[in-house]
Amino acid sequence: MYDGPAPGSQDWTQPLVVHPTDGGEDRYNTTQPRLQVFLPEPDEAGGAAIIMLPGGGLRVLGMGGDMHETIALLNEQGVAVIVLEYRTLQRTPEEIVRATAPRPPASGPIEFPSMEIRNANANPSPDDPVLSEVLRLATADGQAALRLVRSRAAEWGIDPDRVGMFGTSAGGGVAFGTMMAGEDGATPDFIVSNFGPALQDIAVPEDAPPLFLITESWHGPVTDGLVALFQMWIAERENAELHVYDVPNFTMTPDLWGDRLLEWMRERELLETAPE
Repeated sequence: MYDGPAPGSQDWTQPLVVHPTDGGEDRYNTTQPRLQVFLPEPDEAGGAAIIMLPGGGLRVLGMGGDMHETIALLNEQGVAVIVLEYRTLQRTPEEIVRATAPRPPASGPIEFPSMEIRNANANPSPDDPVLSEVLRLATADGQAALRLVRSRAAEWGIDPDRVGMFGTSAGGGVAFGTMMAGEDGATPDFIVSNFGPALQDIAVPEDAPPLFLITESWHGPVTDGLVALFQMWIAERENAELHVYDVPNFTMTPDLWGDRLLEWMRERELLETAPE
């Protein structure tokens, strides 16, 4: 995605590791960001585009079957989807082995620790300098992706004024970080977050993008962080919609929220045909 090595990670030495999963893959140790472009059929393209930011706690990029279901849903509606493989924490082979080991069969449900949410910041490790640097670099990747997509708008049938971001888990934090950077031409026109709260202090921007927020009832700071974002937006009379599902084993697939997301995009005039 960059002309040469990505600035800031030139000295990273851990090799990229791709771990197959059901319907997709997990990618560890991204050093050189890249884009995967999924365009709708030319006669169905409506001009809207979404940069998709996979989740994984800034430690891995989960690019599973659920992500591809969402891409297919959006492509069918004429939305271009560009998946951003942004930079993640460097991990040793031993750490990756531990991370990919199956959970013991007798393990109970994951318990999420409570934390105080201030300024919608739900970062569980706010004082970790290494993860903070990874977030900074991932945000830079988000900005670079927005600039690149807009520069290719004519070629890809995209309206440069309808380019949003869809962040899952830590990908939501990258989307909100990109928004907060506030650089001309490198901010999203709308944000969809699938249990992906902000990982830094947030202030509602002057040109606040519309938000479509998805989470589950018992996801601890993730839920609290997204509720806080929603409250901040509506306090400023900005557009935001929040969906909290009380569903066991919440899934990232669009079965629950996909239809409503498309309706919301139509209501925000994001799916209208782009001007010729």
